[in-house]
Amino acid sequence: MTSPQRRGRGRAYLYLAPALLVYLTFVILPYLQTIWYSLYEWDGVGEAVWVGLGNYASVFTQPALISAIQHAFGYIVFFSFLPIAIGLVLAAIVAGDTRRNWTIPRAIIFLPQIVPLVASGIAWTFIYSQDGLINQVLRAVGLGDYARAWLGDFTWAYPAVGIVGTWVGIGLCMVLFISGIQKIDHGLYEAVRLDGGGRIREFFTITIRQLRGEISVALTLTVISALASFDVIFIMTGGGPGSSTTVPGVTIYRLAFSYNQIGLGAALGIVLSLLVYILVLGINAIFRERPSAH
Repeated sequence: MTSPQRRGRGRAYLYLAPALLVYLTFVILPYLQTIWYSLYEWDGVGEAVWVGLGNYASVFTQPALISAIQHAFGYIVFFSFLPIAIGLVLAAIVAGDTRRNWTIPRAIIFLPQIVPLVASGIAWTFIYSQDGLINQVLRAVGLGDYARAWLGDFTWAYPAVGIVGTWVGIGLCMVLFISGIQKIDHGLYEAVRLDGGGRIREFFTITIRQLRGEISVALTLTVISALASFDVIFIMTGGGPGSSTTVPGVTIYRLAFSYNQIGLGAALGIVLSLLVYILVLGINAIFRERPSAH
């Protein structure tokens, strides 16, 4: 390597140094410290007792912890799959209809991304309450027998919280897909029309295939959001009723700050991060562009 090249590389590292220092200080070192805590039984105050992989064994054997992980994976349907599906349909409608001004509807749909999730959780708690909007509508149309305290119902609390996750994620997915649709060659759509295809055929044969990269990004972001969910669930149900909506984020908080089981909480956090990492790798592998055969 020539001297100018070395100087250029050294200058690049110099520019990156502040960001790398911040990342090392606030991400890498705390993560390594969490791994260290996970190997001990510790209440956060007294003497720590070495247990090795005992905390990790508890994560995979204690029913309450396994249930929390299962709930998080179940929320992928609400936080990821449904927002992506609905966002795709809305993006195709908005991008395909250039005669109307969709600015205000798009802003309304995207609004949940701007509102803090804690505020969204509080608002939806009132909507789901015994005298909330949903029950008022049901009573107004003569379906009062179906009214209930949604967040206090063991059957309906889980999907009720999941719907909030869907509501929050639709806007992000829609905007992401609209930007992708605008880059698609219109000649592809014209070819489908000349072949006698309609809007539905265009959607499945052109739009979805051309949005492969955007779908991969949306799936990655929303899956991480589902598995790392905490604030909305903590505000709306606190993991209840019982443990029907408990997820790892809520469980980690309780283990660390309510039950003083720092080591077990740290182990659950490490397991959760590894699960997220594995899923993200899988998503990237599935959506990776394959080299075309010649």
